[in-house]
Amino acid sequence: MIRLALGAAGAVAAACGAGWAAMDPRSQLYGATVVRRSDAAGQKLIALTYDDGPNDPHTGRLLDELAKQNVRATFFMIGRYAAEHPELARLVASAGHEIANHTYSHPNLIFRSGAQARQEFAACTRALHDAVGAHTSFFRPPFGGRRPVTLRTARQLGLQTVMWSVSAQDWKRNAGGIEREVLRIVRGGDVVLMHDGSHQRFGFNRSATVAATAALIPQLRDRGYRFVSVGEMLAA
Repeated sequence: MIRLALGAAGAVAAACGAGWAAMDPRSQLYGATVVRRSDAAGQKLIALTYDDGPNDPHTGRLLDELAKQNVRATFFMIGRYAAEHPELARLVASAGHEIANHTYSHPNLIFRSGAQARQEFAACTRALHDAVGAHTSFFRPPFGGRRPVTLRTARQLGLQTVMWSVSAQDWKRNAGGIEREVLRIVRGGDVVLMHDGSHQRFGFNRSATVAATAALIPQLRDRGYRFVSVGEMLAA
């Protein structure tokens, strides 16, 4: 009986560990990913990143705010949105921001085989190339979900997996809540996750993220932080 109990406890612990490794953005157990640049902390660099676009009208409004404050960010785009609305993707690229792969249809990749993941990556790459031409080799898994085969397949396609170290949790907060959450935990070298769109539908309301971005940038600059793209962060 004791052996059975210990065995069951071990199985539960293993399952919990596997779940953490698959979903926690900090985990490196299933393969190396970019989370933050700890060695850039002294430079007080911050990379703002936005997932799930392009999205009308909020991507455009976000671009206006970033332009006003001379900030370059990184946009992890859903391929089918870029394919359906290439003019929005081109708007992001023409503003000088980095464009990166967030799969074609935004599945949770822990439930997808290596072949299915490859199809998602490749279809998104094609959609982004058709919309904007050359773009970064960065990739971010939807929901942060990945398995060893996910990261291995991404590497085989020349993609570098980028996670995050600060989540603004903008899917459940108003503008003030987003602002307070980021200000509470941000440090130099952080990659900040926000969203200009949603996998749920095109046209999703991201006005809170736009407003929070506009408010956060001057406050963080007053604290001595400097904004860079993910590519610039990695090159620092």
